[in-house]
Amino acid sequence: MNRFLKLAIVGLVASCGGGGNYKAPRNLENACAIVAERPAYLRAMRDAERRWGVPIHVQMATIHQESKFIGDARTPHQYALGIIPIGRQSSAYGYSQALDGTWDEYRQSTGNRRARRDNIRDATDFMGWYMNGTTQRLGVSKLDAGSQYLAYHEGRGGFSRGSHNSKPWLMTVAGRVNARSQLYQMQLASCR
Repeated sequence: MNRFLKLAIVGLVASCGGGGNYKAPRNLENACAIVAERPAYLRAMRDAERRWGVPIHVQMATIHQESKFIGDARTPHQYALGIIPIGRQSSAYGYSQALDGTWDEYRQSTGNRRARRDNIRDATDFMGWYMNGTTQRLGVSKLDAGSQYLAYHEGRGGFSRGSHNSKPWLMTVAGRVNARSQLYQMQLASCR
């Protein structure tokens, strides 16, 4: 009986898990496969779409670019002299790769003080909040995944100044985000 009790406790602890599932879904090329594997992602994105008006496929394409759906994603370390770690490239973290300051602004603005960047529900709500603000302040359509991504990456101020125009690599990335958004939109229409 003692051995059975130990096994039951170990099984219970293992089933609870030691935190969130931060690994990426297996097939990032197919929106239907993503939402089938992680139904909580779809629920979170639907809620953000209802609240902020940002389509699911735009959210998905942006998350794919920012974190590849890895919940605890961080920017790479920087090194002095090629070997001495001196910190990360930025404070970006989580599904949405939100920076500390922008995340704090979101939490204050929405009253969601307990929000965490490694929580898909909070990350998609943040993304909807940010993109909705971009639409209100800069007139960027919520359907325009490429321009929304540029404003997301550069910040609204940088986007309005056109900082992205001097970064051909970023314009290429924004084009890929836009193309992925359209692909995800077509896939989602077939799997609903």
